[in-house]
Amino acid sequence: MLAASWIFSILLYLIFVPKNHTREAHVSFLFKQVMTWLFGLIVVEYGLIKYPVRIFKKSNKASFTFEYFVYPILCSIFNVHYPEKRKPLIKGLYYFFHTSIIVGFEYYAVKFTDLIRYPKWRWYWSFITIWGTYYLSRLYYRWFFKIEPIVHKQKGEASNG
Repeated sequence: MLAASWIFSILLYLIFVPKNHTREAHVSFLFKQVMTWLFGLIVVEYGLIKYPVRIFKKSNKASFTFEYFVYPILCSIFNVHYPEKRKPLIKGLYYFFHTSIIVGFEYYAVKFTDLIRYPKWRWYWSFITIWGTYYLSRLYYRWFFKIEPIVHKQKGEASNG
C-alpha cells in the first residue's frame, strides 16, 4: 500500500502539474513539508496517531510517505490549480474538496489497512489540520509569488473607474 501511495502521488504530480508551473509546485511542496514535519512529529510523539508501517522505522515515528511526500504533492497540486479569480464560495468549495479527498483516503487507511491508527485522534482533527495547513500554504504561496488578493464586488456596489 505504501508503494501504491508513492506511485499514485507521482502520477498525480505528473498529470496535474504543468511543466510551466513546476517552480510554484516545488515551493508549495517544500513549504508543506515544513508544516507536516512539525505537526506530524507532534501528533505521533503524543500518541495521537500511530503509523505501524513505516519506511524509516528507526528515525522517528512519523510516516515519511504521508507527511513528507503524499501530502506535499497534493498541496502542490492544490496551489497550482487554486481558483484565485473565482468567488469566495468556489474557493471554499475548493478547500473542502481537496481536504475531503485526503481525509477520505486517510479514513479508508485507518479502517482497512495497518498504515494509520487513531489511538487518540478523530477524522475531523485531520480535516481541520489539513485545511489549516492548506490555508497557511496558500498564504505563503501568495506572499512568495507576490499575488495580490482579488476583491469581489457585491451586487449593487459602484465601481471606482
